[in-house]
Amino acid sequence: MVDTCKEICLFSLLLFKLIIVLYKDIANLLAEKVEQLMEWSSRRSVIRMNGDKFRRFVKAPPRNYSVIVMFTALQPQRQCSVSNEEYQVLANSWRYSSAFSNKLFFTIVDYDEGADLNMNSAPTFMHFPLKADRTDVHIRVFRPPNYSGTIALALLVSLVGGLLYLRRNNLEFIYNKTGWAMAALCVVFAMTSGQMWNHIRGPPYAHKNPQNGQVSYIHGSSQAQFVAESHIILLLNAAITMGMVLLNEAATSKGDVGKRRSKLFSRICRISEFYLL
Repeated sequence: MVDTCKEICLFSLLLFKLIIVLYKDIANLLAEKVEQLMEWSSRRSVIRMNGDKFRRFVKAPPRNYSVIVMFTALQPQRQCSVSNEEYQVLANSWRYSSAFSNKLFFTIVDYDEGADLNMNSAPTFMHFPLKADRTDVHIRVFRPPNYSGTIALALLVSLVGGLLYLRRNNLEFIYNKTGWAMAALCVVFAMTSGQMWNHIRGPPYAHKNPQNGQVSYIHGSSQAQFVAESHIILLLNAAITMGMVLLNEAATSKGDVGKRRSKLFSRICRISEFYLL
């Protein structure tokens, strides 16, 4: 009976030591993974992974952190960079915020480097939480300042100011009706073609079908458009306007009646063609 108790105590002691050793190994492995991820995050906000790193740091336990992964194709010929910039902005906002910690990491997996992961489509976003479906992390998005508009405005003001300074002794061009009419038409063409909508929504210039490679310049929906579509509409409106100006010129010009009629007929036909387009 005493020997049996000793054996049980010895077995329990060995089992306890084994549990402690395993716990230390798991803790060391977890600390090593977190340290490696923090080192990568200090270099780049979005950690780039291949298939092996994805399985080790995201799928394999132990893990006490959440990971957001974007599966995409980074090669230019894949033409799959539509979400990369916004994803980078989100990762930078988290990386450089005061709430940054080792509880959340942003990663990216390239299709060509992780072909063994059997990705069917890209880009695809997946969240690998620690326990629940949410990370309980609130990220305030900070976008990098864009000074292109300010620079363009400063250049325009400088150009206009320089022109007025050079022509300070002769400012009759300010009262030129033709110049103001051309400027007004440019604004009208820009607005009626949807340039403001493009500025707000930021649509792509065109769309290339990934299956057959066909490029579409006209959007199939009446609720959206491409930038190329705006340019086409702008050119058509400009052509119709120019046709109307020439039509008025042909009607009011002096000369042979037959020539004037032929000009009117040809320009009416041109305007009709552009209008029907």
